Amino acid sequence: MKVMVMVKATKSSEAAIMPTTELLTAMGNYNEELVKAGIMLAGEGLKPSSAAKRVHFSGKDRIVTDGPFTETKEIVAGYWLWQVKSMEEAVEWVKRCPNPMLEDSDIDIRPIFEAEDFGEEFTPALREQEDKLRAELEK
Repeated sequence: MKVMVMVKATKSSEAAIMPTTELLTAMGNYNEELVKAGIMLAGEGLKPSSAAKRVHFSGKDRIVTDGPFTETKEIVAGYWLWQVKSMEEAVEWVKRCPNPMLEDSDIDIRPIFEAEDFGEEFTPALREQEDKLRAELEK
């Protein structure tokens, strides 16, 4: 199963306070473990929401709001995409993670939808379209 592992923002990350050399080293070592275990598919840190834009959808309207956004507990500061056997395995890997922030922090783990999760609504034509897109991305 694929999961997205989201590092939640903190006051420090939203203030663009950079991590220490020690934290960068610890996170680099952790990422190396994930890669060697064949779990990590991708991962990046994100700039503070002051550099972000939010697009709100309302019917046919689109409203763009410039960051920063106020609720840090709802903001993602970084992410990984992992391929794991189970949610339990993902939890065990997150427990091994160094605290990615300078203060107390949270990491959310969310399963990624698979084609079979969509049922009959995901028609053979839509599956074919999805397969072509994935093949393009892998080039």
